[in-house]
Amino acid sequence: MLSSSRICVSIARKNTAEAVAAAESVVGQADVLEIRLDYLTDPIITPFMEKLHIPLLFTNRPQWEGGQFNGAEEERLEPLLQAVSQNAAYVDLELLAPADSQQKMRSAMQNSESKLLLSWHNFSDTPSREELVGRLAMMQDNGADIGKIITTAHDQNDVLRVLQLQETAAQLNFPLISFCMGKVGMISRVATCELGGYMTYCATSVDDATAPGQLSISTLREIQLLLGVDL
Repeated sequence: MLSSSRICVSIARKNTAEAVAAAESVVGQADVLEIRLDYLTDPIITPFMEKLHIPLLFTNRPQWEGGQFNGAEEERLEPLLQAVSQNAAYVDLELLAPADSQQKMRSAMQNSESKLLLSWHNFSDTPSREELVGRLAMMQDNGADIGKIITTAHDQNDVLRVLQLQETAAQLNFPLISFCMGKVGMISRVATCELGGYMTYCATSVDDATAPGQLSISTLREIQLLLGVDL
């Protein structure tokens, strides 16, 4: 069984040297590396682009969306725009980011090979299907190349509701990342890979997880092997 979904390993370190080293340790296992700029004290793009020969996703997550960055929006956007100018594979921007930020990103991408990933996270629960589909539609309307909808699951119905978004996205021919956080949602991080999800996320190790319920790359790959997934 061949999985077309991508495995993205999130790299969250305070300094660039440590982040590059952590990234290099999993290059052979990952399809994409997410560089969490909001964890870095000095978020510079060039060292990652020069040293890591693998598709990179740059994220500078603000505190209001569960991240570490708490400065001005213009300051937050600057390294992301640098990533676009250097043709990073992906740049993550929050669906609820200011309209001006989204417009600047779309404009910058007109002369870049980068793809815009618009993301939305709910750290408390999983909304109704109607609201989830509405978020999906907003991502398309706002010019996303890829959407990302992540919620917190409290029961199996929450998990199923989020995974069912993959069918909706497929009908719209829209690449979507969707799974659930938390212990109950852990299964969705694996299942999404076999249900048409564009990408799932994992950590270099359990101790380095950047979200509740995030698996390590070694655990995820082991589960896929047991399921007979062709890596």
